[in-house]
Parts: sequence; C-alpha cells; structure tokens
Amino acid sequence: MSRLHLHPESHLVDRIGWLRAAVLGANDGIVSTSSLIVGVAAAATTQNEVFIVGIAGLVAGAMSMAAGEYVSVSSQSDTERADLARERKELSENIGLEHGELTDIYVKRGVDRELARRVAEQLMAKDALATHARDELGISEFTTARPMQAALTSAATFAVGAAMPLVMVVISPANMLAPIVSAASLGFLALLGAIGARAGGANVFRATVRVTFWGASAMGLTAAIGTIVGRAV
Repeated sequence: MSRLHLHPESHLVDRIGWLRAAVLGANDGIVSTSSLIVGVAAAATTQNEVFIVGIAGLVAGAMSMAAGEYVSVSSQSDTERADLARERKELSENIGLEHGELTDIYVKRGVDRELARRVAEQLMAKDALATHARDELGISEFTTARPMQAALTSAATFAVGAAMPLVMVVISPANMLAPIVSAASLGFLALLGAIGARAGGANVFRATVRVTFWGASAMGLTAAIGTIVGRAV
C-alpha cells in the first residue's frame, strides 16, 4: 500500500463550521465592547461606571450572539432538511430522472457522458440521497448547518473578545482609559485577523487590515457620539 493511502489529508474547509462563528464572535466581542467603553468614557463618566457598562455589554452581547447564530443557522438547517426531504421523495418516485440529472451534472463538469452515467449509477447504488445532496444540492458533512455549535462558539468567543477591553479598563489610569482601550483593542483585532486568516488559509495582511480598519471606524464613531452626548447632558 502506498504512503499516500496511509496519510489522511486535513482540509481547511473542515473548519468552516466553527471558524466562521468563532471569528465573528471574537471580532464582535472586541469591537462592540471596546466601542461601548470608549463611547461611555468619552461622556466623562467614572471608571467604575464604564466597567459596569462593559460587563453588561459582554453579557448582553454574548446572549445576543448565541440567539442570533442559533436562529440564523437553524433557518439554514431547516432549508437543508426540506431540500433533502424533497430529494428523497423524488428518488422514491422517479429514480430514473434523478439518475439522468446526476449524469448531466458530471457531464457539465467535464466527464464523458458514458462514464458519467456509470459513475452516477455506482454512486447512487451506494447512497443515492447522499450523492444527490453533495453533487446536486451542495450539502456535505463539512458545510451542513449546526445551530448549537454555531451558537455556543459565537457566545464563548464573544465573551473572550469582550473580556480583552474590559481588562484594559481595570489596568488603565482613569485619565487615559479611552486611548489605552482603543489602542489595545486595535492590537487585539489585528491579532485576531491574523489568527483567523492563518487558520482559514487566507491572506494574513489583507485580513488584518480589514478587521483593524472597521474596528477603528466603530470606535471612532462611538467616541464622537459619546463626546457629543456628554457635552449635551
């Protein structure tokens, strides 16, 4: 047996289910909490009040992320189940037509028609529904929706991301709270962008610049609003 068959391959797409939720959760945790802290600090409140607001933002944000991810991914899961149920019905009612559809799919991908017909026949003989789910509907074990995994991952990573600017509130001097939190949060975002890009096989520099730019924009806007509101009241 060749060494190729003894070496299981690990593909980056295997991580797509949890990586998207993890990066989104951590990024949102850093951006929303640091923006909230900077905005409130700009309104000239005390350091303790800023910390309490940050804690409230962490808890509310984590719960919101969990609920939002669960609802949205559940909708995707419901759609996948509906498509599979319809495909199962079509296979039971007209398997010949489904065989023809699968053959046409392989032909469009560049396979000779006779070979495509035989491949479709053999794959359907093994597991017709799984074959059509993968090649006709684009549903696979790697991309299938997992609502609970997405919800828990997003909530946990949001909390971790939100905790970073909160730590800076505790250790920063009161008169330097906003600039220190802003600078540290941008550093955290840059690191997160690099780690996420590395894990997903994307361009590290582009991902780092992208996440840092939008984080800086969010913090700048909330700081400006906080300053205006603080002066008004």
